[in-house]
Parts: sequence; C-alpha cells; structure tokens
Amino acid sequence: MSFSGNVSRQLSMSTIVQAITSYAPISRASIAKMTGLSKQTVSEIMAQLELDGLVQTVGQTEGHVGRRAVVYEINPRVALVAAVDLGGTKVRVAICNLVGEVVAETVAPTTKDGGEAVTAQIAELIRELASEKNIEPDAIRTVVVGVPGVPQPDGTIAFAPNVPGVDKIDFADTLSEVVGVEVIVENDVNLAALGEHWMTKRGDSDDLVFVSIGTGIGAGLVIGGNLVRGATGAAGEVGYLPFGADPFDPESLRVGALERVSATQALIAHYHDLTGTTVSVPQIFEAALSGEEAAQACLERTAHNIALAIGAIAAVLDPSCIVIGGSIGARSELTALIEPVLRRCFPGSIPIENTILGNHAALAGATSIALSRLHVALFTGGLKGAEIQVPPPALPTFQELAR
Repeated sequence: MSFSGNVSRQLSMSTIVQAITSYAPISRASIAKMTGLSKQTVSEIMAQLELDGLVQTVGQTEGHVGRRAVVYEINPRVALVAAVDLGGTKVRVAICNLVGEVVAETVAPTTKDGGEAVTAQIAELIRELASEKNIEPDAIRTVVVGVPGVPQPDGTIAFAPNVPGVDKIDFADTLSEVVGVEVIVENDVNLAALGEHWMTKRGDSDDLVFVSIGTGIGAGLVIGGNLVRGATGAAGEVGYLPFGADPFDPESLRVGALERVSATQALIAHYHDLTGTTVSVPQIFEAALSGEEAAQACLERTAHNIALAIGAIAAVLDPSCIVIGGSIGARSELTALIEPVLRRCFPGSIPIENTILGNHAALAGATSIALSRLHVALFTGGLKGAEIQVPPPALPTFQELAR
C-alpha cells in the first residue's frame, strides 16, 4: 500500500478503518465528521482503500435532502482467518471473513498421537475446509488456536494432560511452518471468555468470568475489558484449586484436585462406583432427568465442587457475572444445582449464567483476536501500537453453529 511508509497516514488510515468497521455502511463525509480528519485526507485514503479492494461501496445514503452520498463497508472477502478450538476429544475449525462471519466450519476427533501429529491434523483440517469451500489457501492470513493448557514463552503448552506431547514442541512455530501463516496460541478458556464478552455484550459491564467444565476445568478472566493471564499465563487454572480430591496427592499436581472430582472422567467414574455401570456424561444427565438417584448424586457432587470454586473466584475478583460453559457446564440442569449451594457458602450475590455461544465460545474469541491482528496488518502495515477494535458479527453467526 502506497501509504505504508508514512506513520501519520497510517494512523489516519487506522482511524478511518475503525470508523468504517464500527459504523458501516458509512459515507466519506460522515467519516470526516466522525474522525475529525479533513475531507481531502479521507477522500485520498478511501480512494486507496477502494483501489486495493479493501473497502467496497454498498449503495447510497437515503432520506437526506440534496445529493445522495456513496456509502462504504469493509470488503469481507479480501482476507480470511482460521479459528481453532483444540480439545482433548475434539478439534473444531472455523474459517471467518474480515467482518467475523463464519464461512466454513468443521469438527473432528482429536488425534491420539499427540505432539506434532496434532499440528499436522489442524493444518490438514484447515486445508480440507478451504478446499471444500473453494477458498484459495493464501486467502487465510492468520490462525488463532485455543489450547487446553498454558502457552509458555518457549512455545510449548504446559498443564495440558489431555493432549499429550504438546509440552514437548514449539506448538505455534510447528503449526506456522505447516500452514505458512502467523499462528497465535492462547488458552482455550481464555478465548471462550473473550468470545462471550465480544459476542454477547452482557449488560454494560466489562467484568466477566467464564468457567468451563468438560474434559477439564478452567476459568477465563476478563476484568475491565481485558483478559487477565497472570505472571506465567496460568491465571484461571481453577482445576488446581486445593479441594475436592486430596491436593497433596501427586495426581492432583498433574491434573488438579478440583478437576479430579468434577470433570468428565470424574463424573463417569463416580457413576460407575455407585452403579457398577459405565455410561457417557449425556447418559448420566438423561438418567438424572428421569429421576435416577445415582445419576442425581453424581451431578450434585459436581455442582457442590463447582459452587465452591465459584465462591473462591467471587471472593477474590468480585466479577459482575459468572458464565458457565463446556460440555458439562453448559447444561442448565447443573447450573440449577450450583446456585443453591453457592447461596449457602458465599454471602454475596453474583449472577450465574449459561453460555450463549455453547461449544463455539472459544472459536468466537479466537476470531476476535485474529481479526484485530489482521486489521492492523492490512490497514496500518503492522504499525506498532496501532489497534483496531472489530465489532462482532450478528450473534446468530455462532449460535447457528452451536446447535
């Protein structure tokens, strides 16, 4: 882009693009009025953006006296991002356009081979999905992956017992070499928290804690609108709270004392202990709904432990909202059991809600990060310190996928 070497022009461009992303369709005159930039500067930059195919006209203003003005929006097809949610049992991939709309999505069982085999599987899923939708491979500019662990400075993933081998490789660099573009790795529950915050705009608050209960247990903390990672990136690893199982047992140091009694395998094992039968988690919920005492006891134990965890989180952070998700946590039946326990052990009042995005919350969070990164790269030449906030697409974009 011809303006890429001019810092002042890059800053003006990022300001203009922010106005377009936030208020499109929008005219040049409205952009000038909104940003305070001169009409000449706006016209020059808009002409360049249109020439480069980064913006497009979408009609004319209506309902105004005098000549109608052409209005613009970001060209959603000019570049794409891939959002990946890597779990212990499944890996989900979504390809999204420049305004956050999902254009393709797939899910597959996570390979059991671990390590580099996981990165190879993710790369192949992205390629296959792009091919199915006739997407040119080089149209995908950024990949963001949510992982069930804590990304480390050396690129490995710590605290990820459900995906073996990722603590032995530089995960981002290994995947980047295969897909050929920038790869960003973030904790999956952190991404889910960002996704719920970005897509749902719960009230006027910027404080939200997302608690995920499924194959593992974790929490994502959004405080003051910002993700809290902690000094080593392990903020929110609530599966290691020292209660539930014996916290001094060596297995609790590997998996987490709370996770050992509350996640998927714990629920299945507890039901087996009570009945001598091994069934899936959905079957346990179905049995509880039909009135089976053993299944109900399993859910009540899980709810009791999660209520204690929520009480601990609330006592430290005092968030305005706790959102519960994950394959187990998303069940409203569990939330109904958690609330009365929490009222008995925590004096404050804190809203507890089920996820709106379901099992696509992490994909939404990954998309928000990827789009912000890509917008800065496309529209400012990667100018240091530049930031463009990308509004979320319509909520049904992810709600449809979550069904």
